[in-house]
Amino acid sequence: MAKYEVTKTLDVMGEVCPVPDVETKRAMKKMKPGEILEVLIDYPMSKERIPEAVKKMGNEVLEIEESGSSEWKIYIKIK
Repeated sequence: MAKYEVTKTLDVMGEVCPVPDVETKRAMKKMKPGEILEVLIDYPMSKERIPEAVKKMGNEVLEIEESGSSEWKIYIKIK
């Protein structure tokens, strides 16, 4: 059973700055309040930068889950 009811998954694996950050912001803008965005990343800087962008946009980081060696899933709730 999934932890979150994910509305949209954004896979930016293999991408480096600023692509994951820009794509995450773009995806958040298209979503409605209450929806959950799952972002798949493997670029360590994005693990720091994406949560900052999420907070600046007024949304909430539910969790940053390590899904493999240098791979993460960021769960974002749209406010």
